[in-house]
Amino acid sequence: MKASRASKKFSAPSALTVAGSDSGGGAGIQADLLTFANLGVHGLTAIAALTSQNPDGVRFVQAASVRSLKTQLEAVCEFFNPSAAKCGMLFDAPRIRCAARFFASRPNIKLVVDPVCAATSGAPLLKPEALKTLTDILLPKAFLITPNLDEAALLLGVKRIDATSLGKAASALAVKFSTNVLLKGGHLDGKNLLNALADKSGNIILRRASKRIEGVDTHGSGCTLSAAITAFLAKGKPLKDAVCAAQDYLRRGMLYPVEIGGRKFINRISPLAR
Repeated sequence: MKASRASKKFSAPSALTVAGSDSGGGAGIQADLLTFANLGVHGLTAIAALTSQNPDGVRFVQAASVRSLKTQLEAVCEFFNPSAAKCGMLFDAPRIRCAARFFASRPNIKLVVDPVCAATSGAPLLKPEALKTLTDILLPKAFLITPNLDEAALLLGVKRIDATSLGKAASALAVKFSTNVLLKGGHLDGKNLLNALADKSGNIILRRASKRIEGVDTHGSGCTLSAAITAFLAKGKPLKDAVCAAQDYLRRGMLYPVEIGGRKFINRISPLAR
């Protein structure tokens, strides 16, 4: 007797995103959930803040209460027990401390931290006084951090990182925070991009160069990449393989963009993006 469709089973790993909500759907929690789903991973959320925004800018940010963030984290992890998680926008020191305490109590979760400090539009998404809390108590607990060049320069206290210093910067960050580092070169000048992956000892274990894709709005690209890495870690891939697969996923999403509101955006909803 053939099994009915209803009796067929599909199992999926779970992954957690701790970040801000993007009312425009292109970054933050929404981008993370779309990425998780497109990669066959069940998405869990702990919302640290609500934002009023669209791809042109952030208009307002309202932080969730620390109690709300703490109980969200506890509720989803007690039931789903995810093996991988990511932190994006945490906004201020109390919410950073909340996340850091939680993940310190669950060292089995591979934590990816995207140290979001500002939106692409320039709007601040991390209070200036929270930077020390981020660097002192959260980044050292991460399995991987994924800063862009501006964030890396801020974390290292340097003015600028270019293509020639990118590898050294990735190594310096890895040693400083005793964690793996993917330094993203999307803000480099010119048509050639470069990413560098350093292990926690500061050894460069991966360099990947690519051509810039023109004509696609990159809003949420950092969120998408870190979410994809988290998804692949949840599916059991080793770090280097997870990073390569996530970079390929993001590139496909830009090569086959989706047009919404008269603008082309990263494709996280079509099979073309897989």
